[in-house]
Amino acid sequence: MKKYFLLIIFLSCSISAWSQTDDQKKLEERKARLLEQIKQNERMLKETTQKEKSVINVIQQQNAKIELRQRLIQTTEKQAKLLTDDIYVNQLKINKLNRELEALKEDYANMIVKSYKSRSERSRAMFLLSSKDFTQAYKRVQYMKQYASYRKNQGDEIKVKTEELELQNIKLQKLKSEKEQLLVQQEQEKATLEKEKKQQETLVNSLKKDKNKIAAQIKKQQQEANAIDRKIQQLIREAIAEANRKAAKSSGTKTVSTGSSSSKMVLTPEGKIVSDNFKANRGRLPWPVKKGFISLKFGSQPHPVVKTTQINSNGIEISTEQGENAYAVFGGEVFLVQIITPIKKAVYVQHGDFFTVYYNLSSVNVSKGDKIKENQVIGKIFTDGTGKTAIKFSVLQNDTFLNPQTWLAPNK
Repeated sequence: MKKYFLLIIFLSCSISAWSQTDDQKKLEERKARLLEQIKQNERMLKETTQKEKSVINVIQQQNAKIELRQRLIQTTEKQAKLLTDDIYVNQLKINKLNRELEALKEDYANMIVKSYKSRSERSRAMFLLSSKDFTQAYKRVQYMKQYASYRKNQGDEIKVKTEELELQNIKLQKLKSEKEQLLVQQEQEKATLEKEKKQQETLVNSLKKDKNKIAAQIKKQQQEANAIDRKIQQLIREAIAEANRKAAKSSGTKTVSTGSSSSKMVLTPEGKIVSDNFKANRGRLPWPVKKGFISLKFGSQPHPVVKTTQINSNGIEISTEQGENAYAVFGGEVFLVQIITPIKKAVYVQHGDFFTVYYNLSSVNVSKGDKIKENQVIGKIFTDGTGKTAIKFSVLQNDTFLNPQTWLAPNK
């Protein structure tokens, strides 16, 4: 019973080890992506700092870099924990091998003693000659052969266990070394994080004298953002109402002219398939940019610079490098290209009763009615006078704003 219990423990440890190896690989990949994102952020931050046009832009980018650095530290901590678990499992294997090796050596030693006591040819001959009959003599010959074979096998097994033990000890030392390196990296990242936080604090303090001016700017920007959101909803409601009128006309039914009828789309069978496919890909959609970071999140939140001021965003703002393109996150149909100003545009793409909006483009590559595919270039992202390149990205179902971050694949 004890033997089976130990076997179950060993198998459990082995399965756990395989699982942890896979987890370590995923964490290493995530760590590499985070380091690349930090490098991109540092390049963008350097460009913005060199232009010296907007301290607020620098603070926003610093905030994003600090968040990435914190995620990197968390990833390193998870790696260290997995290595600790690996070391524990490896130590269990070593302890088990040591016990097995000691038992084998003890058994082998006893055999040697017995062999020494009956080492003479005369003793062996007397053992055979003292047999009662031929059958017993034959069995004793077989026993002597099996005993000799068992002794050889015991010696071979001791050799195998010894080699396995040596390998496990080497592996253990390697795991311990990896953990030590990770802990050193972690301390370095923490030191860098503290340094970045102090730099951030200095930048924020430099703006305190302009607090009232900045607060007024934030209020104005919030009003502009609210006006943009209302316009987006209005345009989508108009598109829904028009689509519903066409659907009613083709089916010979009458539309009901109420507010609710124009805010919810009546889907055709084809439209329902597209809508269901879009919904099924929640959390897996590609980002509308190839590189960048979220500089403004969805929902109500403290302003990234003036923490005492609350702002609300019905989409997300993604900052990227100058000259970058915007990409479709899912296949659909362009139902509107909006000209905001002569140098700023927006593209609205329909996916059944879902809509994605790409706002703040300097130029567009698509037209109304175009059928577009996932990852197709929609246009080039606008760069303002301070050197900031950012796209406002929104996701709606009918005219209701949804959190885009829950729809996009994690930018791990």
